[in-house]
Amino acid sequence: MPKNKNSRLKDPELYESLREDGASEEKAARISNAAARDGRSEVGHRGGAAGSYEDWTVADLKKRARELGLHGYSPLTKSEVIELLRSH
Repeated sequence: MPKNKNSRLKDPELYESLREDGASEEKAARISNAAARDGRSEVGHRGGAAGSYEDWTVADLKKRARELGLHGYSPLTKSEVIELLRSH
């Protein structure tokens, strides 16, 4: 369950399932709330295919980490930056 007892999650069960599958906290919350609002089947039809982090350059990965406000990524290898992005 989310750490905050005053969480605004609309579908905590889906949130936990997404987190167990490796989704970030932000992504899991966004999907679970959209699913509660619009229905799970509707959310599954949205969006396009996102490229895999493995296909990104190190510079692009670090830029994304900076955009997300993450710290300590400068000395990391590509695989370590990917892990950082996936676990934030």
